[in-house]
Formats: sequence, structure tokens, C-alpha cells
Amino acid sequence: MKSQIMLEAEQLQEELTAWRRELHQIPEIGLSLPRTVAFVTKKLDEMNIAYTVYEESSNIAACIGRGDTCYMIRGDMDALPIEEKSCEPFASTNGCMHACGHDMHTAMLLGAAKLIKAHESELHGTVKLVFQSAEEIFAGAEAAIRSGVMDNPHVDAALALHVFSQKPLGTLGGHLAPCAGVYGFRIKLTGKGVHGSTPEDGVDPINTAIHIHLGLQELIAREISGFDEVALTIGKFHAGSAANIIPETAEMEGTLRVFNPDIRKRIIQRIHEITQGIAETYRTKAEIEVLSDVPPMVCDEKELAWCREVIHEVDDSLTIDTFHAMGSEDFACYSELVPAAFFMIGAGVDDPEERLPQHNPKIRFNENVLPIGAAVYAAAVLKRLGE
Repeated sequence: MKSQIMLEAEQLQEELTAWRRELHQIPEIGLSLPRTVAFVTKKLDEMNIAYTVYEESSNIAACIGRGDTCYMIRGDMDALPIEEKSCEPFASTNGCMHACGHDMHTAMLLGAAKLIKAHESELHGTVKLVFQSAEEIFAGAEAAIRSGVMDNPHVDAALALHVFSQKPLGTLGGHLAPCAGVYGFRIKLTGKGVHGSTPEDGVDPINTAIHIHLGLQELIAREISGFDEVALTIGKFHAGSAANIIPETAEMEGTLRVFNPDIRKRIIQRIHEITQGIAETYRTKAEIEVLSDVPPMVCDEKELAWCREVIHEVDDSLTIDTFHAMGSEDFACYSELVPAAFFMIGAGVDDPEERLPQHNPKIRFNENVLPIGAAVYAAAVLKRLGE
């Protein structure tokens, strides 16, 4: 049986789809999302909802209701630097793409805003809707927190949904630890560039980088138990410009994903030790730059159980299973501060053979998920602040 709020959300299907498609055609990346912010604030103005725009980060915090009790729902808005190849009639053409579904999240949150605003008289407290930038580079949540988004009024608990292209419509995935922490790093190696005919006169940073790469892979193979969940990947390597020249520098970038905070701390220390030790052995200067440092996401057990009840009340045909993956989410920055729940919501297209993974340039999403997400958000707010 569907709840009243679900029935109301379904009436918004056409409008939510139109919003999503317009957002899909204006993808922007990082901490600067001027067109996206303009679109969202225009809709909020039309709904007569008060909001604050944090210009330095393109984050938006909108509030509905009054009172010191404050419940936060978050949707991210940024895209990826991927050229779209989905063949959708509304595909983006600016070299960027909503290949992770953040346009869906923004439309869902706007839909929730419209539903909640219609029921504002039932609220005994404040709902804070955070439209967040830069999740893809793990910078938006920290920027929002620094700007004071968790205060005035102080946020007591939070909820976020994330579409999942490989999960069928009508399913949601939850877990106490749904996403791993991420530590992104860049290693810059400086040697001595010389002509390739006289390598003895130089210091080869490529040789050093290769040994560091092997050392880091052996770190996982020989210092991590098979029962632990750890992934360490070097995904970028750049050095040199000619076949007959030993370059001055070489750079590599990598990412560490791990759930256990103690293991995370130990592996980060070992990354630094291995890098510096090998660099010294091969007479190379090594510098390590931290690109991202987001903790594992840990949901609150009671909050997660409460949200499961809300989901079943929205529509008892919705099913909830487990989602526990090595991907990372900067919603973890909020979950460190307040009790939080996070669910992956199925948005797979009808044909299972056509369900591609997130960040794929050909990915497509099922737009029928939009009212489901909007209804779950709105129902959680009305239940929390209506009590």
C-alpha cells in the first residue's frame, strides 16, 4: 500500500522528470556550479522557500518550518568531467556529464521541498535541505560544514539517498558501514634529467616510481589480512615527453579505500614510509600531496532502523537489502557529526543487460525513481518533525 505522500509524489513525476532533464543538460563540476545554483534557487523562489547560497562553494541550504529541532536531508549537485555517450535526447554536450546521477538527487530534493512545503503546517521544527557541490572531489561537504551549514539551527540528524544504476527500481540498500573511507594522494618524484644515452649521469624518477608502485601493491598482498577490506589503486602515472630523454620528474596518483579506521591509519603511514624509503634508495626526492581524506561512512544504528520503518510506510512494496561497497561518499563528513542514515536507491533501467555502472559515459537512469526518492525524503521529514 502506498502512503498519501507517495501518491502526492507520483503526481509530480512529469515535473520531476523535466527538472532532472534540464539539470542533466547543464552539468558542472567541483565547487563552482553557477548554472545549477541558478536553477535550484529559481525553483526554491517559486516555492517561496527561504535559502542561503554559500557563494564560495556553490552550496545551498534551504529551510522549511520553524523550531530548534532540525532534520537535514542532502542531495549533491555536481557532475563529472566525462563526455556523455548515453544517446539520450537530453544528453549533455559541454564535455561534462551527470554520470553518477547527481542531477537525479537534485530533482528529488526539489521534489521533497515541494511536498514538505505543502505540509509545512504539520512541522514542529525545521528541515534543512542541503543542495551540495563537489561530492565527486570530496570537497563539498567539508566546505558546507566550514560555512556553518550544520548550525542556525543546529542539525540533529541527517539522511541522504544516492541512486544506484545497477539496482532495480523499488529497492533500497542500507548498511551500518555503506561506504569506505578514501585517502587520495599524489606522489611527485624529482630526479635528474639526462639524455637517454647516458643514464649513469642522471637520476631516473621513472625507475623509482615503478619500484614504489610495486612496493605499494606488495603492501596490500603482504601486510593486509585477506579478511580485511582494503583497496589501494594507482590510477594515474605521468613522466617524460620523449623516448630518448630521462625526465626530471615523475608523478603518480592513487587512492586508498578502507573501512577500519585503525587499518586506514596504519596503511597511510606505510604508504609514506615505502615511498620515502624507496626514493632514498634510488637517490630521488619524493613529495606526497594529500588530494582527499574522507573517513569511512558510519551510519547510526537507531537512525538506520528508523529510516527503514519510514521507507516501508512510504510504500510497503519497496524492498530493502544490504549495500556495503568500497566506493566513498563525503556524506561521511556529516555522519561524523550527527546521527545519520544513508541508502542507495535502485534506479536501474528496465532491461538488466543495459544497467551500466556509475561514472560510465553511456549510463542511463530510470526516472521513475524520482518520486520514490522525493517521497522518502518528505516522509522522513514529516515523521521526524511531526512527532
